[in-house]
Amino acid sequence: MSTENLPQSPQQPVRKPRVAVVFGGRSSEHGISVVTAGAVLRAIDRTKYEVLPIGITREGRWFLTADEPERMAITDRRTPDVDELAESRDGGVVLSVDPANREVVYYEPGSVPKALGEVDVVFPVLHGPYGEDGTLQGLLELSGVPYVGAGVLASAVGQDKEYMKRVFTSFGLKVGPYVVIRPREWADEAAARKKIVDFAGEHGWPLFVKPARAGSSIGITKVDDLSGLDDAIAEAQRHDPKILIEAALRGREIECGVLEFEDGPRASVPAEIPPPDTHAYYDFDAKYIDSTPGIVPAPLTPEETADVRRLAVDAFEAASCEGLVRADFFLTDEGEFVINEINTMPGFTPISMYPQMWQATGIGYPELVDRLVQAALRRSTGLR
Repeated sequence: MSTENLPQSPQQPVRKPRVAVVFGGRSSEHGISVVTAGAVLRAIDRTKYEVLPIGITREGRWFLTADEPERMAITDRRTPDVDELAESRDGGVVLSVDPANREVVYYEPGSVPKALGEVDVVFPVLHGPYGEDGTLQGLLELSGVPYVGAGVLASAVGQDKEYMKRVFTSFGLKVGPYVVIRPREWADEAAARKKIVDFAGEHGWPLFVKPARAGSSIGITKVDDLSGLDDAIAEAQRHDPKILIEAALRGREIECGVLEFEDGPRASVPAEIPPPDTHAYYDFDAKYIDSTPGIVPAPLTPEETADVRRLAVDAFEAASCEGLVRADFFLTDEGEFVINEINTMPGFTPISMYPQMWQATGIGYPELVDRLVQAALRRSTGLR
């Protein structure tokens, strides 16, 4: 029988993928995460995606926020805060942990929760603990919601500088000398301090004292001699009870971006971070407040460029990363590349080094955001 003259059901319009940009968080990198979110919200293609901004406060509460990127910028040397952007302090949002239901639900005291629609992918632009370290990624795995960036294991490895170095060493990547002091070791404070002093005796001053699980150079102190050690330890412990002490390496700081393409990860052209004129090293203020410029592309020989790009992809693969990574190296005075660390969600503002390196490689910021979202949409949650 012909169906030509039968009434046709109206076609439903194809829904655009819905991207939840999640930012802020409980770490000391809260403010720079908000700045990153503003840049992503400004760049994401609204003709291609629906966007839902979700901010996490410093206390860990989830709120719908204003979709106003211009309010998510550093102003008068001050980073923005989710509390300033929340649409309401009375009601929050929650993501279902039922993989069959990707609804975002709005709730407020005394009211029936309201479903706000499904989320197709989360773009988590959180930095540091409680977001970049595998905790949020674990929640998204339970929820069955695809997300941009590294999975649970790679996120955790990328956050903990001790285990990151252990993984790299096991894969044959060269790391610099370091020593770790765990919280329990301070029960014998004299022995813990001696461990650091002995390390300095072997490798020399200066040392860099760091929180083991923080980023954006927060909590790091360059220590030139024994007199500055106690204050440096106290500063690192403000951010993390486990601290890492690294020997200073003589050489140039070189960074390289890695991006996941359909056929696998590829590396950008590298950049060089020159020593800042007004800072002891490339600290938080040099990166984000005073915006010390990097050199893109780095003035390296073709052989050095090829080497660092290969090593950046090797680091990406060693830690089982996905989506994106910024790999940071030292090119020592002896001509050897030593990996310092990776960032699984690097600083992502347009002036950050990761987007700048890809811009120089031929991929602009809006395309970079789009590629990351598309890579997440291609990937399932669960074991892979």
